[in-house]
Amino acid sequence: MADLDVPPQVPQSKTRDLDKLLLRNGNLVDPGFFPGPDLRDDIRDYVRILVVGAGGLGCELLKDLALSGFRNLDVIDMDRIEVTNLNRQFLFRLEDVGKPKAEVAAKRVMERVSGVEIVPHFSRIEDKEIEFYSDFNIIALGLDSIEARKYINGVACGFLEYNEDDTPKRETIKPMVDGGTEGFKGHARVILPGVTPCFECTIYLFPPQVKFPLCTLAETPRNAAHCIEYAHLIQWEAVHRGKTFDPDEPEHMKWVYDEAIRRAELFGIPGVTYSLTQGVVKNIIPAIASTNAIISAACALETLKIVSACSKTLVNYLTYNGGEGLYTEVTKFERDTDCLVCGPGILIELDTSVTLSKFIEMLEDHPKLLLSKASVKHGENTLYMQAPPVLEEFHRPKLSKPLYDLMGRVQKDTIHVFGTALKNNEKESCSTKVRVVFKGADGVADMDTAIGA
Repeated sequence: MADLDVPPQVPQSKTRDLDKLLLRNGNLVDPGFFPGPDLRDDIRDYVRILVVGAGGLGCELLKDLALSGFRNLDVIDMDRIEVTNLNRQFLFRLEDVGKPKAEVAAKRVMERVSGVEIVPHFSRIEDKEIEFYSDFNIIALGLDSIEARKYINGVACGFLEYNEDDTPKRETIKPMVDGGTEGFKGHARVILPGVTPCFECTIYLFPPQVKFPLCTLAETPRNAAHCIEYAHLIQWEAVHRGKTFDPDEPEHMKWVYDEAIRRAELFGIPGVTYSLTQGVVKNIIPAIASTNAIISAACALETLKIVSACSKTLVNYLTYNGGEGLYTEVTKFERDTDCLVCGPGILIELDTSVTLSKFIEMLEDHPKLLLSKASVKHGENTLYMQAPPVLEEFHRPKLSKPLYDLMGRVQKDTIHVFGTALKNNEKESCSTKVRVVFKGADGVADMDTAIGA
């Protein structure tokens, strides 16, 4: 039998599937899509993505983004690996217990995906300077905390600037892709500040945290959660008067766990574990690996669509339910045009003689802000920082100077303020924009927008 001519086999490209999206046109592409090798190479060489969170969803996000052609990634997480993480956070091993999640996750992905560079940050998101977040093209969120989402949302919206007609400047938009899971349910959303609803615009989508009556905790506990909350809310204050409980401090959490164990034994209640203590105190929601994988895939795809325009982005909220069969739905939510976070900012009229110190006091008294311990920034210039002490001392001489002079004697402009606000009887870190108009400056007429009005 004559030998058949067999064509030589062509090795398959590692980016074959990615090339199908980036190297050719299509019917669903965005108007700004320009296919070609240059686009693929630019994504690889120049786009920087920050992944916030290296837990169940964050591990999936790092892996998916690395396999989607992104080569410059950063990941930030303040937690260390625990044994209870190993059933769903697949990048971690038993020998990694006790190590920082961000560092181990970055190391494992770089071992498996050639060419990718991942910079880990083992720290709190609040500990990073605001400028740190400005270096990234997109921020991808893999968080299990509403408070952390609100903080990152405030940071990203803080970069947003508006034109004179209150339309957002496109070059100042810092896109976010947010994913979240709870059991067999999950969501993925695209947040383009000033264009789509920010997290604060749709805060009503998140149910309030369950609160237990104090009388039940103190007198008739019926389950393990009651014992944990008794130790957390009642015993901590009784024993550590004036000392703030820090849920991210292992010694504090261990103390609550030990107290909850004693409380449970007293009433014959089983089920108090350290992982449950963390879940109750920090309001951690349950996670399932398959749900994380599905939501991560949606987030990674949206990230690719934003940077490449290879397809129109999600508009703007995807919900997934895998509890009974498979159900997905996309809902278009509307922006809150009066949102204090992603909107143009609260308008405040000031005399040109008002000092920076007086202005900071006004922020605390303003009914829509109630912002205490505020730091103030104008453009690239930091006017005042509350912390750390060395920076506070450096900026302190500015407190007695007129804000008008510190802002370069402009008639009106936007400044960014960062501090803590009391919401639902709890202090939260927040940031917002304030549009300042100076009375008496050239070209500015009197307005009925006095502070506190």
